Amino acid sequence: MSPTKPKPVPRVFVDADVLFAGSASPSEHSASQVILRMAEITLIEALISEQVFTEVERNLAAKLPQALPNFRHLVDRCLKIVPDPTSTLIEVHHGKADAKDLPILVAAARERCQWLITINMAHFQPGITEVTVLQPGSFIFMVRDLLMQLT
Repeated sequence: MSPTKPKPVPRVFVDADVLFAGSASPSEHSASQVILRMAEITLIEALISEQVFTEVERNLAAKLPQALPNFRHLVDRCLKIVPDPTSTLIEVHHGKADAKDLPILVAAARERCQWLITINMAHFQPGITEVTVLQPGSFIFMVRDLLMQLT
């Protein structure tokens, strides 16, 4: 019997608000924190863009500088930083998300992430068909439901 090739882990794009919340959360059990831990133990592959990294670092430095070490630790241990999409690629998707957040949605689609996890779902509407936009808690419930199907 030949060994089966392992399936690739699901690719999940993490928005700045989720990374900010996960970095600053006093609880290890917040949905944002759980998603980051799932990436750390390789249940998912979590990606962020350079824009997300810069936004979170800037906002933490201004609002919660004590959370910066935890943020940097999380980035190093469980996140893959990908380049921001080109302006040409962003223009192709004009109107599919709030202008400030469109590069994040386009990066998620370009990187073939099935899910984009954000707290501000309205910013990513009407969206791109290949990317499902979910809030952190909804993503956790979806994963739980999938795990329940294994029994």
